[in-house]
Amino acid sequence: MPPKFDPNEVKFLYLRAVGGEVGASSALAPKIGPLGLSPKKVGEDIAKATKDYKGIKVTVQLKIQNRQASCSVVPSASSLVIAALKEAPRDRKKEKNVKHSGNIPFDEIIEIARTMKEKSFGKSLASVAKEILGTAQSVGCRVNGKNPHDIIEAIDNGEIDVPEN
Repeated sequence: MPPKFDPNEVKFLYLRAVGGEVGASSALAPKIGPLGLSPKKVGEDIAKATKDYKGIKVTVQLKIQNRQASCSVVPSASSLVIAALKEAPRDRKKEKNVKHSGNIPFDEIIEIARTMKEKSFGKSLASVAKEILGTAQSVGCRVNGKNPHDIIEAIDNGEIDVPEN
């Protein structure tokens, strides 16, 4: 016999979803079906919560309490960097292995670092900014028209000053 249902219990589920799209409810059903939720309705809620990240894969946090799910986006560094590039949304079925060859101002890198500071293990904003610059390098974009690794070295040498908080 299953355990009794506790209405005050809060459960958290983390899913990867493509922003602005209703995911396949067949993929959601095994995760949220046992909790007594409708996969179709939760899929629509996820699509509504992720519409700012259209076409980009983001992590979604589902907070489930009393058979009600509330969605919130937990942005990763790569999804924030790709969103900062302000590229047109792409069709995932037609375009594969896209190289993001845009340019991001250094100020936006600092803003992304402030957003990611609580998730990062970096002690200072400079170390978190270097993590974000590493992510920008792996995504394939440039920062202030330069290679992100050159900016990391400039921060290490003290040529570029990063604010404390």
